Amino acid sequence: MATRIDLNADVGESFGAWTLGDDAALLPSLSSINVACGFHAGDPRVIDATLLEAARLGLAVGAHPGYADLRGFGRRPMRADPAEVEADVLYQVCALLGMARSRGLALAHVKPHGALYNQAATDPALATAIARGVARCSRELVLIGLASSTVMREAAAAAGLRYAREAFADRGYAGDGSLLPRGAPGALLLDPRAAAAQAVDIVRDGHVRTPDGSWLRLEADTLCLHGDTPGAPAIATAVRAAFEAAGVRVLPL
Repeated sequence: MATRIDLNADVGESFGAWTLGDDAALLPSLSSINVACGFHAGDPRVIDATLLEAARLGLAVGAHPGYADLRGFGRRPMRADPAEVEADVLYQVCALLGMARSRGLALAHVKPHGALYNQAATDPALATAIARGVARCSRELVLIGLASSTVMREAAAAAGLRYAREAFADRGYAGDGSLLPRGAPGALLLDPRAAAAQAVDIVRDGHVRTPDGSWLRLEADTLCLHGDTPGAPAIATAVRAAFEAAGVRVLPL
């Protein structure tokens, strides 16, 4: 039974005149954040404002690099050359590291976004490209990936990076430990009570319910809430309260 967990969210995903999510209401429930780096979402002003708020709240900060796909919000699978992915990740992570440093923050971790994250979970070449890009920026950074992904864990180790296993409070799971595709029944947990119950199941009991009603063994170092999930602040509040009731401390990695 775990007695502590990092509670993170993907944030800073507004862009220009478009606002996505309610970061101001979401951030106080978290222990760390993954800040969009401008490729799939976010822009320099949004990044800077997000970092300033993170510093005020004492949150750990990570980079959230994705495919260069603003139109598709980085959630469309791509067939990118691994060398291109490595360079893109290096660019995004180093930019976020520098902006964080300007606000007196040390970058703590890197979590790939969307399709890049999901494809890398099963693609050794892509996972290796991501890990190399992160390591070229700093080997002090923790690489976050899907808890069930042996591929990502091995790529992190080969690059000299610590790996953190991530699970999700607001997403449904398939029997193999992957996330149900968005749009599939049960893929999104929008009820704060359901998300809170799943969070406690994962962290306290080390398992999660799958669509066929069976239990899947799942251990995690960090738990994610998506900032663009409808009602994300209410979900975060419910999850945080459920952890407190279960005796689980919420602390950064």
